Amino acid sequence: MQIFDYLASGLEWLLQYFVGLTGNHGIAIILLTIAIRLVLYPLFASQTRSMAVMKELQPEMMALQEKYKNNPQEYQRRAMELYKKYNMNPFGGCLPMLVQLPVLWALFRVLRSFPFGDEPFLWVSGGLGQPDPYYILPVLSAVTTYAQMMHSNPDPSQKTMMMVMPAMIGWVSIRFPAGLVLYWVTSNLFSMLQQYIISGGEQGRAKEGEKDADGGDDR
Repeated sequence: MQIFDYLASGLEWLLQYFVGLTGNHGIAIILLTIAIRLVLYPLFASQTRSMAVMKELQPEMMALQEKYKNNPQEYQRRAMELYKKYNMNPFGGCLPMLVQLPVLWALFRVLRSFPFGDEPFLWVSGGLGQPDPYYILPVLSAVTTYAQMMHSNPDPSQKTMMMVMPAMIGWVSIRFPAGLVLYWVTSNLFSMLQQYIISGGEQGRAKEGEKDADGGDDR
């Protein structure tokens, strides 16, 4: 599809620009990752807030599931009423991710075929176009994926998925070019930083709202 070709060409140009700017492929990938995360920040913020609301609604949703487990139509009606009450779109957390997928696929294609050469980066002496010979980046990809998933959605019911997914990513990363895995690790770390900033801002606004409410009651 042409949209992927355009995206891939743009991302490759940007990566080449950062390579020329820094003279180092590894640093260029890190800068490219940060640039992408900043551009996608509005979508990421929307997704994070939707997931936070869903987390708050989870006890009520579980209560509805238990109460109407034999009446799925009534459960759906009650669930939609709950979403409407909290002004919540049940697909609000999924839509931003779907919008990001074309960018991720295009970047994946760029990094898999990018001519990194044999320039060493840290312990990867053979160049970022080769797999990490010491498996450090694959291990980091698994650990940061697990941490990012726990940070964004610490749902005990998804414990199995939170163990399987990071392990699978770590396993396939062993065969991927180190440059691609470096992007994944950097993206996870920056994503957790963004989540921390967004969560801190939301908690601050919530505390201010509570103070205003208390002040109003005192008056």
